[in-house]
Amino acid sequence: MNPDRPDNASISPAEFYEAQEDISTNPSTAPTLGDVIQQRFSRRDLLRGALGVSALGVLAASPLAALAAAAEAAGNSETDSDARIKDATETTRFAFTEIAHGVDKTHHVAPGYTAEVLMRWGDPLLPGAPAFDPGGQSPAAQSAQFGYNNDFIGYIPLPPGSKNAEHGLLCVNHEYTNPEVMFPVPSSAAVGEPSLAEAEIQLAAHGGSILEIRRKDGRWHVVRESPYARRITALATEILLSGPAAGHQRLQTQADPTGTRVIGTLGNCAGGITPWDTWLMAEENFHAYFGGDLDDDHPEQANYIRCGIPSSRYGLNRVIERFDINAEPREANRFGWLVEVDPLEPVSTPIKRTALGRFKHEGAESVINGDGRLVIYSGDDQRFEHLYRFVSNDKVNPNDRAANRNLLDSGILSVARFNDDGSLDWLPLVHGQGLLTAENGFASQADVLIEARRAATLLGATPMDRPEDVEPNPVNGRVYVMLTNNSKRGNDGRPGTDTANPRANNIWGHVLELVPKDGDHAADQANWEILIRAGNPNDPGTAAEWNPATSENGWFACPDNCAVDASGRLWVATDQGKNWQQASGTADGVWALETEGAGRGTGRMFFRVPVGAEMCGPRFTPDDRTLFVAVQHPATDGTKDFPGFERVSTFEDPATRWPDFKAGMPPRPSVVVITKDDGGEIGS
Repeated sequence: MNPDRPDNASISPAEFYEAQEDISTNPSTAPTLGDVIQQRFSRRDLLRGALGVSALGVLAASPLAALAAAAEAAGNSETDSDARIKDATETTRFAFTEIAHGVDKTHHVAPGYTAEVLMRWGDPLLPGAPAFDPGGQSPAAQSAQFGYNNDFIGYIPLPPGSKNAEHGLLCVNHEYTNPEVMFPVPSSAAVGEPSLAEAEIQLAAHGGSILEIRRKDGRWHVVRESPYARRITALATEILLSGPAAGHQRLQTQADPTGTRVIGTLGNCAGGITPWDTWLMAEENFHAYFGGDLDDDHPEQANYIRCGIPSSRYGLNRVIERFDINAEPREANRFGWLVEVDPLEPVSTPIKRTALGRFKHEGAESVINGDGRLVIYSGDDQRFEHLYRFVSNDKVNPNDRAANRNLLDSGILSVARFNDDGSLDWLPLVHGQGLLTAENGFASQADVLIEARRAATLLGATPMDRPEDVEPNPVNGRVYVMLTNNSKRGNDGRPGTDTANPRANNIWGHVLELVPKDGDHAADQANWEILIRAGNPNDPGTAAEWNPATSENGWFACPDNCAVDASGRLWVATDQGKNWQQASGTADGVWALETEGAGRGTGRMFFRVPVGAEMCGPRFTPDDRTLFVAVQHPATDGTKDFPGFERVSTFEDPATRWPDFKAGMPPRPSVVVITKDDGGEIGS
């Protein structure tokens, strides 16, 4: 079979997409985070008992491990353990009855809450958009309808500048498509050989949607014929390039010799909302769209290999020239950026802000630093890639929205190096500093930003276990980093661990907590701790680390997206992919996770998605009375492990027809709105 194309009889395109993410392209042999943990704690005694399992390799300097150490020293009597669990349970800041682990064809939410579908793939969005017709799709129709695979969700109150929690705009990313359940058979798109129409429909389904919503009589509704309604697509939306790399020769193409305008945005995963109410769309797995075969001596060959190009998951290069790297060898350099969109100005042109670097961005959440500058955190979502931070040169002007228009065009992009003493160094990616010189292939700052991955590796940044969403907590000043997994750690010659740190083949992931030095997010250093190590605490093989108060349903695997509510509480969404059965045996969902006090490290399951789906985009309204979540690609991931189904889903034969459950209607990615039945705050 063609190695660039999935064999539909044995693997779904969704699983192929995930497999492409699993290919590490970082050649670095620098110490990984696992190695750092090993160095930091290999001298400590092994801890037992506090988590109910042999805790080989648990981090002795983390708060949970300190609890375990205290229990070890005290003999860990049953009375002591019971008292700790009772204290953690009674002091929780979350007051809801958690749901059970499991997997089935629909979604589930905690008792006392209602979860309703707000918007589905194909629902009309723009004025005059046609109703969804799964058997008669077209590029024009999809360009006016809600897109596919909704991921990040941002909420902007209306009127602008208010904190209105019952009327606002939702900004929703559309990450990728699943043609196997999107198109009726026969569909050549399902095996990576799309017709031009199928290719254009998929590109129209990418990008993002802006919809106006209002709460009336206790329920949320989409405002039809809204002047704010907008589709941003990979098919036709013109986007500007700005900042240090804009106009550079490596961004110039036949269609755009200026290197300042590009059509569309791809792989939009997590993102962010700025303090001046613009929307940041993160371009993540852009590599999956480009095919071809450059010569080994081509100037972009090494750059593209590091990005995983070619991949051609969709086969777009077969029908659209700009996705063929032989025909347009610089087009792929125009993706992998953060895109700023102004939802309050429907005719404004989106802008790719090159000062924030080019890599597989996951997340773009920000915080105003104490000195007034904006700080944006972002992960590079691939195994053995890095964690980044951008600090603007200028201060945010809270009183003049227009004054912030080009704030993101100048600042310092840095990458994280984790040290074995629990500190973290932010290493600036600045041309001319350290190894970032012409001698190493960086002739300008544009080169540094275009090849941010290579620059980061040269500086000695720490390769991570798939850094995904990164969320600053404005209440306690800390920053939470979701590390989803790393099935390659310790394999294929990659740096690994030993019995003091048994997280090789880490299929469960963990959550890091960063503590900025003196509360300064722009400081050169920070400290770090592990909040939890995901996986089943009752399975010694996982070496999981949880508060002992965590129930049999409160633990999870593969943290991905997260949200911090107005009270500073952390909520975590998971993405186990096709390995959900191996990682946890339960569907993905949303968990509440305690970060403070006696309950620190306690999980509690709140929401669960249908079989084959991924949990994305948790977002609260300002009053915490509504939680929006994105259910992505239902019926696709790991359906061969779904009891009673046990095969790959297709359009005609999906594992679930969520959320419509109607014959002939395919599964449809959807935004779900969750409210408490008594109208109160979520989780309280």
